[in-house]
Amino acid sequence: MSSSGVGGDAESYSSPASCCRLSRMHKRWPVWASEMPTHILFDFFGTLVDYDSRRAVTEYPQTLTVLEELGASLTGEELLTRWADSWLPFELRSQQDHREFSMTEVGTAFLTDVLGRMPGADEVARLNAAYINEWNGGVYHIDGLTGWIKELSRSYRLAIVSNTHEADLVPNHLERLGIADLFDLVVLSVELGWRKPHPEIYTAAMDGLRLRPEQAVFVGDTHLADFIGPQQAGITAYLIDPDRTAGIPEEHRLDSIFDLSEKLSRPAG
Repeated sequence: MSSSGVGGDAESYSSPASCCRLSRMHKRWPVWASEMPTHILFDFFGTLVDYDSRRAVTEYPQTLTVLEELGASLTGEELLTRWADSWLPFELRSQQDHREFSMTEVGTAFLTDVLGRMPGADEVARLNAAYINEWNGGVYHIDGLTGWIKELSRSYRLAIVSNTHEADLVPNHLERLGIADLFDLVVLSVELGWRKPHPEIYTAAMDGLRLRPEQAVFVGDTHLADFIGPQQAGITAYLIDPDRTAGIPEEHRLDSIFDLSEKLSRPAG
């Protein structure tokens, strides 16, 4: 995924209280006093869905049309270059302090640059809607995932903890996959204001689910955000790492998301 994508581990901030979306408030399951995990926390991009740049558009024609209507005429190459230039300062800051930024912030900075004036909120919204729609064309759903998640939900309670710059992106994909109602909680960095691996995002998940860390496992594809961060928070983590690029114990490594079922039947030490 490109560094200037919309979701993944690579919006004005809201308070921690508004960061989490409960999808099964009517099911108040008990919290079991057990050493075995009762909850699985998933990363989203790269874990439950993947990104293939070959499936995505390369010149963003919808976005270019919106820009032209707003008074800026750019080529596809100019769009991507200047978007990356607007994105980079936000990304560099976030890599330092783990504060999340939003598409609204980036879109505002980008339009200020290309229009030479401060854009209106409606103009930023139009630009971002077009850009996200076209970027989203590279996101694809993993074959067999829906059935696997449904089967897993019979034994575990499920949640998502995702770094993303757009609040609706993850919930919309969950709806299209037909599994939105299987997740008790969705914690999004853009709503919390902190991105993984900041401790606050894992704490928000634990508090939202009323869990102790030892009652959950975390699964993702990024070493720092989805393995080191959860482990430091006391949550057992499994990393999707088929190329074995991360220096982690083999019992915590997955070749694919579907290997998790076997790992959970033989808990990692």
